[in-house]
Amino acid sequence: MRVTLLGTGGSAGVPMLGGADGRGDWGACDPAEPRNIRTRSSIAIRAAGAADVLLVDTPPDMRQQLLAAGIARVAAVLYTHAHADHISGLDDVRILNRVTGKPIAAYGTDSVLDELEKRFGYAFRPWKPPHFFRPVLLPHRVAPEDTVETAGLNVRLFDQDHGMTRSLGLRVGGFGYSTDAVALDDRAFEVLAGVDTWVVGCFQRREHHTHAWIGRVREWVTRLRPRRTVLTHMGNDMDWAWLCANLPAGIEPGFDGMVLDIPT
Repeated sequence: MRVTLLGTGGSAGVPMLGGADGRGDWGACDPAEPRNIRTRSSIAIRAAGAADVLLVDTPPDMRQQLLAAGIARVAAVLYTHAHADHISGLDDVRILNRVTGKPIAAYGTDSVLDELEKRFGYAFRPWKPPHFFRPVLLPHRVAPEDTVETAGLNVRLFDQDHGMTRSLGLRVGGFGYSTDAVALDDRAFEVLAGVDTWVVGCFQRREHHTHAWIGRVREWVTRLRPRRTVLTHMGNDMDWAWLCANLPAGIEPGFDGMVLDIPT
């Protein structure tokens, strides 16, 4: 199984809009380091031998992410939650429809799909073949504790506390993904038990009220003990070189375009 980190930034990306010259607020991040350039968080998961991928979220940068990764065929989209940085690229699903020649399955909780249908109602109307003049998604309502079989993958879902809302985490074989969470309950750790590679959101160095930070991720890793932990959803105080120099063995920063081959 292959996982591509399409984007590894927080909701504003890195650099953020602004800066003294209007060309970006890099915070503590070195602008000369290309791995500090971060688009909004998303991943693609490809089963061994599969032609199409499972896309997790459709951020506003989805088009450029898929082009950069060389991914054109998407079998399904799994939405972790309905925040704008995870859904606003939905309109570009239209071209993915054209590539595959069919509607694309969209998995999400009731509240997430309700929000998507409210904001992008046209994407959920029945398709009239043969053309795609708009995105066409087929909704599949799921709940934490469900297992989804799609794109040749067996995806176990679990609930996460995202501060003012909830998000979905996922486990596929030896891989786990936990973006946008500030707390994980015992059930989440049960689902993640024995995971080989864990990609986890870590927004900043200091404590945050809706996202995990370095100290909290280190606590989680001590409990879970994955072989490899890769950070995502990082803000502009998470400089690549600083992280590499200061994180303990087994924890590393991700970067846009990073490819993870997960042992079976």
